[in-house]
Amino acid sequence: MTLTERPVTLVTGAASGIGAATARLLLDAGHRVAVTGRDAARLEAFTATLPDDDVGRLRVHVADASVQADVERAVADTVTAFGRLDAVVANAGFSTHDDVATGDPDAWRAMLDVNVLGPALLVRAALPHLREARGRIVMVGSVAGIRNTPGNMYSVTKWATRALAENTRLLTVPDGVGVTLVSPGRVDTDFWAGRGGTPSGPVLGPDDVARTIVWTLAQPADVALDEVVVRPLGQL
Repeated sequence: MTLTERPVTLVTGAASGIGAATARLLLDAGHRVAVTGRDAARLEAFTATLPDDDVGRLRVHVADASVQADVERAVADTVTAFGRLDAVVANAGFSTHDDVATGDPDAWRAMLDVNVLGPALLVRAALPHLREARGRIVMVGSVAGIRNTPGNMYSVTKWATRALAENTRLLTVPDGVGVTLVSPGRVDTDFWAGRGGTPSGPVLGPDDVARTIVWTLAQPADVALDEVVVRPLGQL
């Protein structure tokens, strides 16, 4: 396979955690990869961990997943640099770790923008290229989007992500574009920093979820994989 024949995948929120692990595994699998994140220093630190050969197949974008112009710029730059776009992974997201009784509505608004508007903006920007490639879309949801918990606004955003994934699937069926929602359970990442650290109990590592995402992207073109739930053994 020549360099220009290698698949091209864009991953949002890839400075750390699941996004960074996914980008690393995609590079290991031979993909050319574009990553986005809001923090330039964290993106630089991520890039510094990669072998030189991988860096040559990487594009890095300081971009906010909830800002239309940033998303469109990242997609356009990726296509210009690599000549195509085969897949996107809408991974960027965060939690306010509060509830509807005590939380901050301004923080909810920011969370809704990143967790729900962000994947929609990515689909909107990338879809013409994915239709051309008959590519794939992965949206990172959460077990919180399958099970309700008391007053959990983060859960609300992930239920919305689940609906967005299915609505996007229905939209793109005629185009041969696959759409998969990958819903992780508890994962040991910086996601929990605002809550004082990862809760006790069974936990996955970022690589566990990343392997699931990369496996999803590697499915044959005629296989539709709508939803995958991956959680640590022992988590309810």
